[in-house]
Amino acid sequence: MFKEKKVAVVIPAHNEEKLILRTLESIPEWVDHILVVDDLSRDRTAEVIRAQAEKDSRVRLIQHQTNRGVGGAIATGYKACLEIDCDLAVVMAGDAQMDPADLPTVVAPVAEENVDYVKGNRLFYRDAWKIIPRTRFIGNAILSLLTKIASGYWHIADSQCGYTAISRRALERVDLDSMFPRYGMPNDLLVELNICNCTVRDVPVRPVYDIGEVSGIRIPRVVFTISRLLISRFFVRLFEKYIVQDFHPLVFFYSLGLIAFPSGLITGIYLFIYRVVSGPVSVTSALFSIFLIITGLQFLLFAMWFDMENNKSLKG
Repeated sequence: MFKEKKVAVVIPAHNEEKLILRTLESIPEWVDHILVVDDLSRDRTAEVIRAQAEKDSRVRLIQHQTNRGVGGAIATGYKACLEIDCDLAVVMAGDAQMDPADLPTVVAPVAEENVDYVKGNRLFYRDAWKIIPRTRFIGNAILSLLTKIASGYWHIADSQCGYTAISRRALERVDLDSMFPRYGMPNDLLVELNICNCTVRDVPVRPVYDIGEVSGIRIPRVVFTISRLLISRFFVRLFEKYIVQDFHPLVFFYSLGLIAFPSGLITGIYLFIYRVVSGPVSVTSALFSIFLIITGLQFLLFAMWFDMENNKSLKG
């Protein structure tokens, strides 16, 4: 237990036979339950987990009969945490990329301060730029910006860090069955938590790379997939939070901005091409395009500012 709170660690695992034992052996004694969800591994992952379970009674193996993705594995682990009545659940990767020395930092805000959800932030680490691979760092930066806008948690960075802790209260409020099943799960969960008005905090954690881990992530594909997810979830959040739960005028600002800015931008591009190919364009048309772009940006910035102010209380 940690500060009189029952703690479970959820470990999604897929083909992690090389590093899963290192992960399991590194988890401190104060963790009450270790729930490893084997997402249809094709190697000896399950065999290694069973062997460790015989030595450590905290370890429990949960096996998927079909591959559901890392998000699906985490959702399965979360459900198991609710079944065994844990006070909070921590997610750690099965490839030893999450430093167990950071566990108290991740767990403490939930256990001691009643924060609903805590996310590790590797970007706080002084040498993060040197440690994290460049393509991942850039992709993470893009997705973190989009996640701020989509989720309403403007203070959160490093959206793709999966080192997290969540309270039982938050687990009971979110719909675990509808969570995104793949790598976009942390982003999707942040949107859901905002709709449920849960508090979220960033804490510094050490980035760990080059320890023999094998990543199945294809950065361009993941960025595209998660970006599309965030766009759809953004509109869901606006509808659920600012229309259904309690109407807020920022809906008008976002709506007008999302109409005016793209319209002005498309018109401006058309006029530019027309000017290059065919000749002079009407001054009135050019000014109208500029007017739409500037007005649209103003509407969008005001909407974002309203969103920031409305979500200040959710900064854990």
